[in-house]
Parts: sequence; structure tokens; C-alpha cells
Amino acid sequence: MIAAAVSAPAIARAQTAWPTKPIRWIVNFPPAGAADIMSRALAEWFGTKLGQPIVVENKPGAGGMLGADIVAKAHSDTHIVMISSAASHGIGPVLYKDVPYDPLADFTHIHLVGTFPSVLAVNAASPVMSVKELVDMARAKPGEINYGSGGNGTMNHLVGQLLMRETGVPFTHIPYRGSAPAMNDLLSGQITALMESLPTAIGYFTSKRMRPLAVSEAERAPTLPDTPTFREAGFPEVVATNWFGFSAPAGIPPELAKRWEVEIAAALQSDQIKGHFDRIGIRPGTLGSEAYTALIRSELARWREVIRVGNIRAD
Repeated sequence: MIAAAVSAPAIARAQTAWPTKPIRWIVNFPPAGAADIMSRALAEWFGTKLGQPIVVENKPGAGGMLGADIVAKAHSDTHIVMISSAASHGIGPVLYKDVPYDPLADFTHIHLVGTFPSVLAVNAASPVMSVKELVDMARAKPGEINYGSGGNGTMNHLVGQLLMRETGVPFTHIPYRGSAPAMNDLLSGQITALMESLPTAIGYFTSKRMRPLAVSEAERAPTLPDTPTFREAGFPEVVATNWFGFSAPAGIPPELAKRWEVEIAAALQSDQIKGHFDRIGIRPGTLGSEAYTALIRSELARWREVIRVGNIRAD
């Protein structure tokens, strides 16, 4: 925090001509999802500090890859940024063929923004009280029990695939264009279960409209202390973390990338952003540019192997 406070003025003086126009902030998922929630909180923070408005644009599609491609093609543009994610930069590039960008070479990855688990949930009216009961139901009715997610190639999709791989039970995956329609269908009884991001679903859990069965991280979520991990529920191979970061196109000046890194770190350490994230179950990111880029590289390797061994395909 002290380093950020000391270095920021010097960096700001070196970039006095920037920004010269509104900054486009690409959210590669629909409104009201985790990426949108984080982006709008941070955009509000920066909107008061940079002297130019930040325009948040939702560009969903193809598991986040449509929005990512917009930024990848804006090489060296200093007025466009995005929320990169496990879907667009860790899973999609190794799950799909003909991805139109390189998840490393076409971007300047600046900082990890936040992490949180996926949650397997059912309608509160469902008789299913545990992951084991859901698996047993699916085993008794092969192909009849489904789970929804906010889209093909998302972390929530892949966590469901990890559960299928470990149990050998053929759940049917129902992909949606975002979280909102998936949750609506769970509430209306159109789907049996839902794999959803904690920040998006937390309100449905607190209002008792949905019941969480398990979370995907190695430890329980502080905002769902009574909900077991998949490991605790008897499925030790189902461990994964949703991650989102802040990225810009490749080719931006190094001093601007450093300024963004300092500013993002300061925002994530602020009481305003930490308080907002804590309420919805997001852990603020602590990885700067080098470490966040290394995380993306390691996640690409991990999911490439998971997809190969499990013969997982996009629906």
C-alpha cells in the first residue's frame, strides 16, 4: 500500500496526457454476473480518479471469448481494457478449436481481480439435500438429470464435468447465455440443478430460494459456512477456483501497464472495494502482472490436461 502511494504520483506525471478520451471497459459476460459485478464496482472507483468516464460494455458470447477477441484485436490501444477470466483465458482457448486470439501473446495481463468458488445448487423446494443424493438420482435415471450453467466453456461448466468424470454419472449439461436465465429456470423447475458462481447466487441462498449443496474450492466459503466443499461431500477430485483479472491489449506502453497495476492494487486494498467484494463472497486478488500472467499459463496447462484426459467437449 505504501509502495503504491509513493510510486503512483511519479507514474501519473509520466502519463499526464492519458487518458484523452473515455475508456472502454469490456465485460465479456452478460449483466448481473460475477464479471459484471466486479467490473462495475471497479469502474465506479476509477471513474472518479482518471479524469475521463469509464464506459462498461457487456459483450457476452462463446464463453467470454467474443469480448476477449475485441480487446485482442485492439493492439496497443490505451483506451480499452477488460475483465479476463478462467473461461476466456484458461479454459476456452484449450476447449475450443479455432480460438481467434492467443490468451497470452495478444494481451497485457495486469492484475488478478478476484477469486471465488462455483456452487452446486438446487431449487429450495427440491427434495435433494446433498451432492450424493443428486448423484444417486442421476445414476438411477441415466441422462434424465441435468445441470445448468451460464455457458459452454465457463468454469461452472467444467466443474460439472469434473463431477461427472469422478462419479461416472452422465448428467446432461444445459448451457445458458449467462447466469440470470439459468437461475430463472432453476427456480421455475425447468432444470434439476445449477452450477453457479457464488457472487451471482449468494442473494438466492440468503433469501432461501435456492439451496447450496457444495462449493468447489478446497476450503469452505466464509459467506456459506454451513455448505461443505465437494471434497467434504465425498468427491475429492472436484476442486476448482473461478478467477477474474484485469487485462489490456498487447502493445500498450510499459509505463501505462505499470500505472494500471498500481491503481488496481490500490483499489483492491481499499475499504470500499474490499467491503463490496466481501459481501458477495469474492476474495480480492493479490497477484500483480507477472504472477497473474503465470497463473494464466498454469491454468491453460491444467485445463488442457483435464479436457484431454476426460475427453471433455464443448456442448
